[in-house]
Amino acid sequence: MSRKHISMRKIKEVLRLNQSKGLSPRAIAGILKIGRTTVQEYLSRAKDAGITLEIAESITEDDLENRLFKSPGVSAGRPVPDWKAIHLEHRKNSITLQVLWEEYKAAESDGLSYPYFCDLYRRFSRTVDISMRQIHKAGDKMFVDYCGQTVAIINPATGEVLHAEIFVAVLGASNYIYAEATWSQQLSDWISSHVKALEFFGGVPRAIVPDNLKPGVTRPGYYDPDINPSYAEFARHYDTTILPARIRKPKDKAKVEAGVQVVQRWLLAKLRHRRFHSLESLNQAIRELLMTLNDRPFRKLEGSRRLLFAELDKPALAPLPARPYEFAAWKTAKVNIDYHVEFKKFFYSVSWREAHQKVRIRATATTVEVFKGDQRIAVHVRKYIGDRYSTLEEHMPPRHQFLRWPPSKLVAMGEKIGEPVKAVVEAVFKSKSHPEQGFRAALGLLRLARVLGEDRLLNACKKAISLGSPTYKSVKSILETGQDKCLSTTAEEQKLPVHENIRGAAYYQNSEESQNASTTNH
Repeated sequence: MSRKHISMRKIKEVLRLNQSKGLSPRAIAGILKIGRTTVQEYLSRAKDAGITLEIAESITEDDLENRLFKSPGVSAGRPVPDWKAIHLEHRKNSITLQVLWEEYKAAESDGLSYPYFCDLYRRFSRTVDISMRQIHKAGDKMFVDYCGQTVAIINPATGEVLHAEIFVAVLGASNYIYAEATWSQQLSDWISSHVKALEFFGGVPRAIVPDNLKPGVTRPGYYDPDINPSYAEFARHYDTTILPARIRKPKDKAKVEAGVQVVQRWLLAKLRHRRFHSLESLNQAIRELLMTLNDRPFRKLEGSRRLLFAELDKPALAPLPARPYEFAAWKTAKVNIDYHVEFKKFFYSVSWREAHQKVRIRATATTVEVFKGDQRIAVHVRKYIGDRYSTLEEHMPPRHQFLRWPPSKLVAMGEKIGEPVKAVVEAVFKSKSHPEQGFRAALGLLRLARVLGEDRLLNACKKAISLGSPTYKSVKSILETGQDKCLSTTAEEQKLPVHENIRGAAYYQNSEESQNASTTNH
């Protein structure tokens, strides 16, 4: 019987209704809300075991279960299959219990019936892994997660203690384990660890099962979680599938939970007395212990993780692609009026016709690509230092216009505020290899007038010019530090206002003359 049997209490009720009340299996099935064939099978088992209603009520439920459902090692004299061998074969891809039973029956004509074979096998499989309720096929899934425990790394120069995260990957069928230390659980480290795990296994499983970690799953969900675009691109590169474990369903990731436990309780326990001064030295120690861990013999099965990997998972894994995945970060952006998009404080051009449009940026360590929908509309060498603009000639507008915003328009807007503002706007455009590259800074400069007032901007531009630094950054810095409020006033501005109570220099001059005359007369 391949299904899970019902409770002993209900089996006793089946016997009572049949032997005491004389009801048919169909009537009993209707009363107890179970299948008619199920009732027939339990009655047949009771008859074969010589169990009557009186006997069933006089023995314990455990005794009744043992009589009705013999253990895998007892089968009324019939040849018993090698359950360990059956278990290993069943993990291989597409090897069903029906096929294994037919092979067993061909060798043992007096062997078990198919339902009894399935029932005994499932009881055996539960003793091998008490927490597992699913059969993991060869090459089917790789389970990934981080340990809850970290490892301290001491900077030898400063004595500062940093903590490394421990990434763990486990193959479902063989329990073959990969582990490594990383500085963080950030997306770049997360995907890099995946790449190294696949290289360690030498192939690609049909699916990868992560927990709902933020680096890989942007929006967790019970039925349809959102996968991070970079993580999804990684999966497409290796032609595999990401299947996040369901929320509050720990058995979806039982394999990696067990793998994490093994890594923490055995591998990291072995390292607890060692001191590490670099991530490389820690990973070297982990690699050495992984060899020993994967070679340790199983307790309930023959062989080891490495032997099972060679027999089950390794032949079933898909081949690695010709080149490893290169991590790429994705970002949504809007094309500025200067037909550039920003990534990590550097600016990259697209066609001037795409101004104000929404695009997606894909950035690797070497390139920056811009996509509109699924179409790539620009590609640049990624910049890290030097000029912050990367502008391609073919992206520039015709020489006689720049959309509806010629540089002269912004210069005129600055002139309305004052000559110093106009001078700074002109200096911004002159400092660029292409005038269009000055639009962002010029617009930012003029915006300061709306935010802080024209008078403050005017004074700040005067200050920047006097310092020989007529740039947007200098003006903004002057405003932020309040230097525009401390400008020295001119001689004209130093004149005191006319007031009847203010005597002035002439008053004191006349007073001194009167005093001298008075002294002479005396």
